[in-house]
Amino acid sequence: MRFTALGLNEATLQGIADAQFTDCTPVQALVLPHSLAGKDVMVQSKTGSGKTAIYLLTIIEKYMKAYLSKTATPAALVVAPTRELAVQIEEDAQVLAAHIPDFRIGCFYGGVGYGEQTQELKEHLSLYVGTPGRLIDFARSHKIDFRMFKTVVLDEADRMFDMGFYPDIRYMFDMMVKPTERQTIILSATLSTKVRNLAWDHMNEPIELESEPEEITVDKIKQELFHVSKDEEFSILLQVLAKLKPKSTLVFTNTKERAVEVSKRLEMNGYKSAYLMGDMKQSDRLKTLEMLKEGKLDMLVATDVAARGLQIDDLELVVNYDLPEDYENYVHRIGRTARAGKEGRAITLASEEYIYSLEAIEEYIHMKIPVCWPDEYGLEEVEDKSAEWAASQRGRRRYSSSNRSGDRRRQGGGAAKGRRRGESSDKRERPEKAGDAARPAKAPKRSAAEYDKLAQMPLSERMKLYKEDFATSEGQKPSQSKKGQGQKRSQGQKPQGQRRSQGQAGQGARRQSPQGKGQGGQRPQGKDAAPKKEGAARVQEAVKPATAAVSSTPQHVSTKPAAKKKSVWNRVVSIFKGGDKT
Repeated sequence: MRFTALGLNEATLQGIADAQFTDCTPVQALVLPHSLAGKDVMVQSKTGSGKTAIYLLTIIEKYMKAYLSKTATPAALVVAPTRELAVQIEEDAQVLAAHIPDFRIGCFYGGVGYGEQTQELKEHLSLYVGTPGRLIDFARSHKIDFRMFKTVVLDEADRMFDMGFYPDIRYMFDMMVKPTERQTIILSATLSTKVRNLAWDHMNEPIELESEPEEITVDKIKQELFHVSKDEEFSILLQVLAKLKPKSTLVFTNTKERAVEVSKRLEMNGYKSAYLMGDMKQSDRLKTLEMLKEGKLDMLVATDVAARGLQIDDLELVVNYDLPEDYENYVHRIGRTARAGKEGRAITLASEEYIYSLEAIEEYIHMKIPVCWPDEYGLEEVEDKSAEWAASQRGRRRYSSSNRSGDRRRQGGGAAKGRRRGESSDKRERPEKAGDAARPAKAPKRSAAEYDKLAQMPLSERMKLYKEDFATSEGQKPSQSKKGQGQKRSQGQKPQGQRRSQGQAGQGARRQSPQGKGQGGQRPQGKDAAPKKEGAARVQEAVKPATAAVSSTPQHVSTKPAAKKKSVWNRVVSIFKGGDKT
């Protein structure tokens, strides 16, 4: 189907011609009749099939109808998961809307200051493109009103939800007008069941469309795979680049550290290379992408942050330096080449580090990736000028990791805790602890014959032998230990019976004394002393009150025994019995 058959405005067709579009792609021919009619649509299609043009043409055509009818022109919102994709959408929209009068476009994303974007919001924009975080920031500061959007687009919706943006998307939808009062379009290369259920809650009877869903990857991408060891990865990469001589290459790694390392090694081997990752400044990221598009770079090494939404024209080669851990990322990685119907090539290096991902990837794309061998592929040896640098980096990483592990051992205890550098463990004495003396001594080692003899001995004899062994290992004999304990008792302590009788006598005397604390009489002497071997009752009878001490007491001190104070409960009981009138 040609675009002229869709009944588009002349200004819109001029923009399509500027973008060098003539015929609709299969997904465009399937979706545009529904989206141009104002219906909500959910679209699943493979990467590089032209989904971006679907919603841009829908927004532009809706704007032109309102502009020609001299009614209020509606505002549209496109939400993208990454900053790179948002910038790419803005650039595509500027091309397609080049001949549309008063059509202004604004792009809003994080990583840059708020000043320029705030000034842009003061203009009457027709199309807002941005990432969820920055859009919500402007909404909370009352600079963006989500109720003004009559068309809302979620591009790369599955990626949006996978990155944890679902709460943000739901917040934005809650701030918008009702689903019946706006048009919602959701597009992505993959749409899971969870994503469809979430999107269904925020759409008005959407039409679900699939364009060749069983064909996950693009047919015009030639996929190849090399089984290599981790140490051979970079040498195989150099050999592949020397044989194919691509004009532009995008290399994907799983980590930021490896992206920096691979980019550095490519530069040392004569390639114009740069790296791209998520924590770079936005200005540096855009500058790097622009250099690749303009041909100033031969190689771009990136993490998966660049796998979504990047549109690089005439990208000849994509290299998976590491197999992606997420099988869906493989599709989005290789989808950066063979765009707009062109041919491309994707080469994967499968090392032992990430080989476990291969089975899931091949199951997802419904095919086995053809395996190539260096000899059959015609690869020749290439001198790696960065080999010494890479070896030194590996040695440095091993040294730093060993230092970190040593620090953990020194901090966390164990045999190395507190050990000085260069000091062996057998020379350093363990400090004594408070409980070491209470620990039982170790039994002496015995031979097999002695253990057989012990097994035949009676239990009483064995126990006696064990006691002697433990006492001997502690440096004293059982008889000496008992004798020493007896002497200690006789010298420093009184017999237990004597202590008990004296304590009882003292208690009896205190009970009979009429004085308070510190004013009691003298202890009974002679005959009045409590007998040492008598019971408690006889001791109390023998003890007489010390009346001699009463005369020496002051006159204002009562000599009568203090009356025992009744408790409240006892007083209540006595009142009922008639014994207490108070």
